[in-house]
Amino acid sequence: MTETLAFGTVDTVLGRLLVAETETGVAALHFRDTPANRARTAKAVGLPVVDAPDRLAPALSALRDFFAGDLKDFELPIDWRLTSDLQRQVLSTLYETVKYGEVITYGGLGDRSGAEVHAQVIGQVMGGNPIPLIVPCHRVVASNGLGGYSGGTGVEVKRWLLMLEGAIPATLDWDITRGP
Repeated sequence: MTETLAFGTVDTVLGRLLVAETETGVAALHFRDTPANRARTAKAVGLPVVDAPDRLAPALSALRDFFAGDLKDFELPIDWRLTSDLQRQVLSTLYETVKYGEVITYGGLGDRSGAEVHAQVIGQVMGGNPIPLIVPCHRVVASNGLGGYSGGTGVEVKRWLLMLEGAIPATLDWDITRGP
């Protein structure tokens, strides 16, 4: 049987998310469903694209539940093919050990994963995470603040996600039904 790639979307307070999944698991997530994101992902994965809504149903349902505040941790199969060895080492440690409502510093994640690199390199790994939200790079913070975030509209998305999870106090105007 030939491996394939399927795309699905889910509407959230952060916009319409695009999820790419192979038979192995979720391979990519984009904060915007655009033809360019679909084309770039299909080219990077290098598999024929098929229509497979049943394959995507668990991931899309999990994302809906996460944004409703009903899902604490994703337990989805991950296809790491779009990551380097270092990314896989660090991101799999993040996925498996940093749970909902927790944060870890870039340096702390580097230590926990066994990656013997500077915290800035861990930041670059987070910035290159092909599966944000599901592999929760928003939970990785700087030792002196939030740090950066390349997902969605940037650091305000990170702040919103951390408020959703209760990792930082919500502002008085925070609302689960409204994005940042």
